[in-house]
Amino acid sequence: MSNVELAKAIGLSPTPTLRRVRELERRGAIRGYRAIIDPGAVQRSFQVLVWVDLVQGTRDIIEAFERALLDIPDVIEAQRLFGEPDYLLRVAVRDSDEYERLYTNRLAALPGVSKARSQISMKTIKQGLGLPVA
Repeated sequence: MSNVELAKAIGLSPTPTLRRVRELERRGAIRGYRAIIDPGAVQRSFQVLVWVDLVQGTRDIIEAFERALLDIPDVIEAQRLFGEPDYLLRVAVRDSDEYERLYTNRLAALPGVSKARSQISMKTIKQGLGLPVA
């Protein structure tokens, strides 16, 4: 939303609203802005959830695995979990053939992977659009 819309929504004038937003950005409370892209428009509507277990959870293996994940643009979200499995990945690719290549050539070859299980997303009901602030 624009600064003017935000100011109206919170009952302030635009100048102090912008000052507050800039302060939140400076402090790191607002870490950035993003566009919401239609996956179909960029040929990435085939989305897969991948549960990954590591061979062992040593610091070296964890760091190597996480560094390697950063080099795979098709992995659009990655979370380290408590308990099992060790990680949950969200992958967005064109189709099942592209996912099979990614899985075989990149995901299964990541450092320390003992097991990776995939589940295809049927439909996105609610997309992570940010944290509620109220």
